[in-house]
Amino acid sequence: MSRAALMNNYGTPPVTFVRGDGTELWDDRGRRYLDFLCGLAVTGLGHAHPAVTEAVAAQAGTLIHTSNLFANEPTAEVVETLDRLIRSGPGGDTEPGRILFQNSGAEAVEAALKLARKHQGRGRHGVVSAYGSFHGRTLAALAATGQPTKHEPFQPMPEGFRHVPFDDFGALEAALDPTVGAVVLESVQGEGGVVPAGDEYLQAVRRVCDERGILLVMDEIQTGLARTGRWFGYQHAGVQPDVVTMAKALGNGVPVGAVWARPDVAAAFVPGDHGSTFAGQPLALAAVRAVLAQMQAMDAPAVADRLGADLRDRLLAIDGVDSVRGRGLLLAAELSEEAGAGRSAKDVASACLDRGLVVNGVTPTALRLAPPFVVSTEQLAEGCAILAGVLERGWGATRSP
Repeated sequence: MSRAALMNNYGTPPVTFVRGDGTELWDDRGRRYLDFLCGLAVTGLGHAHPAVTEAVAAQAGTLIHTSNLFANEPTAEVVETLDRLIRSGPGGDTEPGRILFQNSGAEAVEAALKLARKHQGRGRHGVVSAYGSFHGRTLAALAATGQPTKHEPFQPMPEGFRHVPFDDFGALEAALDPTVGAVVLESVQGEGGVVPAGDEYLQAVRRVCDERGILLVMDEIQTGLARTGRWFGYQHAGVQPDVVTMAKALGNGVPVGAVWARPDVAAAFVPGDHGSTFAGQPLALAAVRAVLAQMQAMDAPAVADRLGADLRDRLLAIDGVDSVRGRGLLLAAELSEEAGAGRSAKDVASACLDRGLVVNGVTPTALRLAPPFVVSTEQLAEGCAILAGVLERGWGATRSP
């Protein structure tokens, strides 16, 4: 596909996908692939899920857009369901929260940061987040992202953001001066290498935020909606955040994001404080309603927990895989130095793609795997066999046409 008229944001794509069905993809040459990446943990129900397809098609034929000056039919059910799932873990037996829809994860984080500033007031605008985190590429979300190399081309960054080592409570506590109004964390750092936060760490962060009147904002954009084996990743630690951001799997590929906040925090926003032309439109929320219905019907957290354990075991049995980390169906396979032979995990991912498996190199030495909840055990076995073959035959091996 020609990229001559496009900005060079993503480099030259190696494959053009034209069709998907469940865990499978086909390119424009008719070649089949297993999708163990899900568009970066987006298509949790797989490609072309019948219920989502039907919901989007029906809504497109009925009403796609008005504006947020008016209500639309899917909203009430989606809001009630999301709020219930967000508060379904330990500590969530509180007053129902409030939700603001957005179009993406970065926009959800941006809205959460504005909400925290408005709620906490002037002088408490500081935000503490973790090194290795990823919160988006809009300017404030990028400032919260703990990856300094991503900041450099866009300096000076917005003020008020500071970063501390991930999963290090002492370092975080030391950074909490009186100007800090919010702590922003991921329950599993996805782009940072699929690194889970310790349960005791999140519990300690929750306690200190309570003691000092600081908002705990959990970025569940990659980990939310059952991906880790709970509806939201923070539920493993038995904590309840003050603000939650979500996107990715929420629409199974239809662009949509959301911010949830406890009611007293949400009350800080009044008409005119924040908005979006397309956020919360009927088309997106029809997709969300179908996604949530299907995930609940299949008990998606239990499915992710069961299949994730199966995938972990299969990965650990592969020569060349040193260890596996992550939760549920969000895993990273750490490759052994011997298997690497001087090449990176990106090379492994490229060789896997050539052989019909979609994964990505999330660090120089680790592959990220995030199959959909509809993946079969046979497909897990097939995908792991492809990876094993790549590691056994050398990372540059390709499949036959």
